[in-house]
Amino acid sequence: MTSLFTGRGANTRGRAAASLSPLLRLLVLTQLAFNVGFFAVLPFLSEHLGQSVGMAGWLVGFVLGLRTFSQQGLFVVGGALADRYGVRPVVLAGCVLRIAGFVWLGFAERTWAVVGAVLLIGFAAALFSPAVESEVARQAVVWEAAGGGDRTRVLALFTVAGQAGAFVGPLLGALLLAVDFRTACLAGAGVFVLVLAGHAWLLPQHIPGRERVRVKGGARLLLRNRPFLALCCAYGAYLLAYNQLYLALPTEVERAAGSQAPLAWLFALSSLLVVTAQLPVTRWAGERLAPRRSMVAGLVLVAAGFAVVAFARPAGWTGAGGLVPAAGFVVLLTLGQMLVAPVARAWVPDLAEDGRLGLYTGALSSVSGLIVLAGSSATGLLLDSGLPAAVPWLVLAAVPLAAVTLLPRRT
Repeated sequence: MTSLFTGRGANTRGRAAASLSPLLRLLVLTQLAFNVGFFAVLPFLSEHLGQSVGMAGWLVGFVLGLRTFSQQGLFVVGGALADRYGVRPVVLAGCVLRIAGFVWLGFAERTWAVVGAVLLIGFAAALFSPAVESEVARQAVVWEAAGGGDRTRVLALFTVAGQAGAFVGPLLGALLLAVDFRTACLAGAGVFVLVLAGHAWLLPQHIPGRERVRVKGGARLLLRNRPFLALCCAYGAYLLAYNQLYLALPTEVERAAGSQAPLAWLFALSSLLVVTAQLPVTRWAGERLAPRRSMVAGLVLVAAGFAVVAFARPAGWTGAGGLVPAAGFVVLLTLGQMLVAPVARAWVPDLAEDGRLGLYTGALSSVSGLIVLAGSSATGLLLDSGLPAAVPWLVLAAVPLAAVTLLPRRT
């Protein structure tokens, strides 16, 4: 882990973090801890559901989509609650539910129990993630107004912290799977116990400048906000494509390598790229590309990742050579993510109503969750359809290209 934070890139990240307020540093570290616990389990869930629980491919896709919906789809609830009650109680409640969900998943052996645990795990994040993300976005605007720099850089640092956690998490999970899946789940729960204790101690009761608002009244204005809804739909199409790291990629790795053992290393590759390159990419894009063009470039890169696998699949390569297209997919998808995700989050404060940033931050993920829920089951069927090998990947390549047409107009 130390090697990730040495050298020139580490100095850049260190200077960026040092310029942040104590609250922003806490929230950035929060994202790191969240992802360590989460990714110790999630990358291995599809294999567990298919082999240990015995679910069919379409049902695995549905459960993964249900997890995303219960998390992303209900972010709007967590965001509205954070606007109304503040960040601290919502974050603490979410941590308690995540602990319970991971413990339940570790012992769940029947489909209904797995579904219940997955829903609880997702809803936990629907509480704590929009609370943290909306406050990071609000503090980034404050930081920008105070002359600290472009708000996108704060959100890029937030992404880096999350991906550092996503780098450590799968490696931890791979080690724990040598025991069993239950051990990985209990370790993930243990991480959130530490997060809960830390936030109960460090997170302020009231954050200066954050005014609480009534829960009612914001949804009507949100539904009339066409530019924001357009951004939600485009981001949802992107997230559906990105979520193929957890559905299409494991299938391809299993085919090429005969097992999912290389999967942890591909996730680590993605995280390592974000940790080392996110801030330079964000700085480069900020100097050369307008926000909308940055998102367009990112979505095209994501589409190119799917195309790489599509063009290679008819050859039927296996072994180490067979993993090269999967690695290319991961690299291009990750580069696209670096351009899309920070800009989309930085765009939300400009579109949100005063005092409703939590609601709008949550709604961005909720609409995305609905799209992923619908798309994941369809993707599971597509991958099991018996169509020519390249066709499912070409169809998936069309998803981020469609997202380009949905982006709101902004120079």
